Amino acid sequence: MKKKVAVFILIISLCVQANAQTIAYKFDFGIGKAAEGYTKVLPTTVYNKETGYGFDFGSAPIAVDRGAKGKLKGDIITSDKPFYFSVSVPEGNYTVTITLGDLKEKTLTTVRAESRRLLLEHVATQPGEFITKTFTVNRKERQINATTKVSLKDRELNKLDWDDKLTFEFNDARPCIAKMEITKVTDVITVFLAGNSTVVNQDDEPWASWGQMIPRFFKSKVVIANHAESGLSLGSFIGSKRLEKVLSVMQPGDYLFVEFGHNDQKEIGPNDGAWKSYTDRLKLFINETKKKGGIPVIVTSTTRRSFDSTGKIANSLGDYPDAARKVAREANVALIDLNAMTTELFNAMGQENSKKAFVHYPANAFPGMTKAVADNTHFNPYGAYEIAKCIIEGIKQNNLGIAKYLVEGMPSFNSSQPDDINQFYWPLSPKSSVVKPDGN
Repeated sequence: MKKKVAVFILIISLCVQANAQTIAYKFDFGIGKAAEGYTKVLPTTVYNKETGYGFDFGSAPIAVDRGAKGKLKGDIITSDKPFYFSVSVPEGNYTVTITLGDLKEKTLTTVRAESRRLLLEHVATQPGEFITKTFTVNRKERQINATTKVSLKDRELNKLDWDDKLTFEFNDARPCIAKMEITKVTDVITVFLAGNSTVVNQDDEPWASWGQMIPRFFKSKVVIANHAESGLSLGSFIGSKRLEKVLSVMQPGDYLFVEFGHNDQKEIGPNDGAWKSYTDRLKLFINETKKKGGIPVIVTSTTRRSFDSTGKIANSLGDYPDAARKVAREANVALIDLNAMTTELFNAMGQENSKKAFVHYPANAFPGMTKAVADNTHFNPYGAYEIAKCIIEGIKQNNLGIAKYLVEGMPSFNSSQPDDINQFYWPLSPKSSVVKPDGN
């Protein structure tokens, strides 16, 4: 009898676990009758913790009803301003399928998630045309185990990347959404990012980093989990338990891209320096990743906009790029030489034009910007986008397994031939800040 009870309890337990892991949402946007199996989302559906979904942060979209009752494409949600939609979900990876378009008018939609991670870029439809796109997005949380969690900076406490929901930003000339499906998945490859302000998902315009641009270049089989933060070094990344967090959720076959140097070079002590603590800590990242069955990738630091008297980029990072190269070579792990590529990139742009890749703006370019800003370390969206393309080329050159999951139709990128900034368009997110990210 006791054996039968034990077996019964085990079966119930497994069923509960399976149900807990099966998280799926199907949303039908508009004012018509909800399609079968879908939850209707009205323009007045405001996010709250009780329902767990809805439009967020003061969004005021409108519904357009094209008269096709009961059809997913018969009514849509749109707006002449960016709008946000949030869903409360546990930590994990979620594959998202979105249908965009309108029966009677053209549409143009860019989709970002959380802290401005670029997922879909300028998806255009003609009247009557609908396009369905799929991507995978990561939601992370601070908790590592019952007693330990990531130590966040004050400025991170209100970041969308760390809140308890998954948030989507719909932007561009005429964003229109008909339906959305969200499903938790465990069979994707996670690419974890460890780095500083040149890698982190920047919340506010006009700041941006390559880590928030790179999701746009992958199919849904790969998801980017960005754990970088402004001002961090290898040591403070470890000290704030971010490496511990990454390792706690890493699965065999996942990747860890590691880019540090800017802040490490400011650490001055008897055991600090490129060939001491920096080298030792890089080896630690590599060894711990391998223990989890992960694949470490070393990324040399992006160069600063530091032109010398000859009009060429001068090395402002000392021995740190060379130290990273040496560690990667000796550990026989992939190296993406972003320092070399960005040096080539900014030299190709030239001393004056390269300002257009950084946060160089005149006074009043953004709300609250009462003075001109000239930052030679941190990138704007154009600069971040170009550097993300450098990372993609590095993935290809190293023949990393995730290269086969890059989106189709993307041409090769030559860092000595940057894209024309006049052909780059980034629809601005509503939030901006004049506060410089930590680090330099």
